[in-house]
Amino acid sequence: MRIAIACDHAAVSLKDELRDWLSGEGHDMLDLGTHGPDSVNYPDYGRRLAEAVASGEAERGIALCGSGIGISIAVNRNPALRCALVSEPLSASLARQHNDANAIAMGARVIGAEMARACVTAFLSTDFLGGRHAARVDMLKEPA
Repeated sequence: MRIAIACDHAAVSLKDELRDWLSGEGHDMLDLGTHGPDSVNYPDYGRRLAEAVASGEAERGIALCGSGIGISIAVNRNPALRCALVSEPLSASLARQHNDANAIAMGARVIGAEMARACVTAFLSTDFLGGRHAARVDMLKEPA
């Protein structure tokens, strides 16, 4: 699977760890930055990730910042994205099953690397259930 990953300065270490782990698991990783500790604006990186997933350049996305909140908001500004902020595997699974999430966000200051890997594993291994959830997901495509 081709996975886009992006972060701000607060999550570079977690991004690098997840990227390397997923690459070792056989995934094709699209690392959209940032790559160092210098302060950057999370909306720029959320936008990059959203564009990569929306265009089909990547199948799924992983967005990271200090809390996960800001970058998840940035990603969700793209109407083609359904980015769920998660901090444990059940939420990551439900985001796929019920919401057909195509991206997840996590906070590097909130979640450890082991839990982040568990969330990513759940996110990547869970299918959308469709059925009664499909109509609700279709409603998400409509303007508020």
